[in-house]
Amino acid sequence: MKATFGAGCFWHVEDIFSKTKGISSTKVGYIGGALPNPTYEEVCTDKTGHAEAVQVEYDPDEISFEELLDVFWKNHNPTTLNRQGPDVGIQYRSAIFYHDDHQKETAEKSKESLISSNIFDNPIVTQIIPAQTFYAAEEYHQQYFKKHGLS
Repeated sequence: MKATFGAGCFWHVEDIFSKTKGISSTKVGYIGGALPNPTYEEVCTDKTGHAEAVQVEYDPDEISFEELLDVFWKNHNPTTLNRQGPDVGIQYRSAIFYHDDHQKETAEKSKESLISSNIFDNPIVTQIIPAQTFYAAEEYHQQYFKKHGLS
């Protein structure tokens, strides 16, 4: 099965998901914008509308979508609009790009549960939106941390 998440710089997000049991592959790329086949440079202009995202392939017999959401929520700040750490721009937004009704409903329930928990002082700004075309990022971005000994 496939799941797609935006949670800041895709290098970090991919590294976390690639180490998660039940995930068979990860790919970084761009999703949610208007420009077909965007490049990294175009996405960085903050004008294409794309988010840096990670698409994961996972085995639902080993890890549930709910567990993937737990990884997502725990590894970024869902209360900062278009920003994660020092990275600023719409491409760094917090987003769950759902691929079917089950993922949509599960993501919405998960977000509501997190809101009800009052863990965060500020509102959660994470978007829950339908997955559109996912454009794989340039090869030098794939498995970036691993390639550079940062993982």
